[in-house]
Amino acid sequence: MKRALKIAPLLLFGLLCLVYLADYAVLKYRVAENRGALGTVTVYSYYAIQKKGNKVEYVFNGTQNETCVHTLFPHMGYAPCWYVERHREQRTDI
Repeated sequence: MKRALKIAPLLLFGLLCLVYLADYAVLKYRVAENRGALGTVTVYSYYAIQKKGNKVEYVFNGTQNETCVHTLFPHMGYAPCWYVERHREQRTDI
């Protein structure tokens, strides 16, 4: 039983690495074959400016298109599209 508890985290880590590498390989194939590996999502950005008395002023910047990748994990400096679609509002605290 003790041996299984020692091996289980290593197996889980190895499986996670294998899934990440497979995800990256699929992305590289889609980029090489020009099969829509990248996407764009419209996001809404705004500044949250702290004022005296614990008040916050919001300044909206409008919409921007953000590039994302159609993968499970972030690759090539881009966030996954499933994550960006769920977090369309981007707040910047000042």
